[in-house]
Amino acid sequence: MLSSPFTNPGFDPSAPGPPLIGALLRAAFESVRDRMLAGLHQRGYDDLVVAHLNVLQYPGPENLRPSELAARMHTSKQALNYLLGQLEQLGYLTREDDNEDQRSKRIHLTPRGRAAGAAIREIVREVEAEWEKQLGREQFAQLRDLLTRLYAIATPTGVPPTATA
Repeated sequence: MLSSPFTNPGFDPSAPGPPLIGALLRAAFESVRDRMLAGLHQRGYDDLVVAHLNVLQYPGPENLRPSELAARMHTSKQALNYLLGQLEQLGYLTREDDNEDQRSKRIHLTPRGRAAGAAIREIVREVEAEWEKQLGREQFAQLRDLLTRLYAIATPTGVPPTATA
């Protein structure tokens, strides 16, 4: 028995077929992202837009140089600096001189930025609790374990996130 319709000799490549792993992961990601933004707006962070979430996403921008964050985000330094400027004007972060390299800056979250980060984690925990209820404790734990292992495979450091991350 073949493991997938894609290995079936009669497979029609012009038909979209079932979603592949990228589409499955994207749908889950988009659901979480949309809930994060709606939850932030409900909590009073209504000045944030989707693009700002890319800056604030795990593990956060704290103490990074803009060039390091741009590389992590796979975006240009110019595009990132535009977002950093917006977030700085909105009071979520500052860019301060780098003590190790006077030509560079370091990103630091303000109390408002740290509070928004905490709110994001709270919102995602709510999503996780809902998904655990829908999937069941055992299946959700298995999903989390598999995604943690995939994270370790897919990230440059190869280090899985800690239980508190």
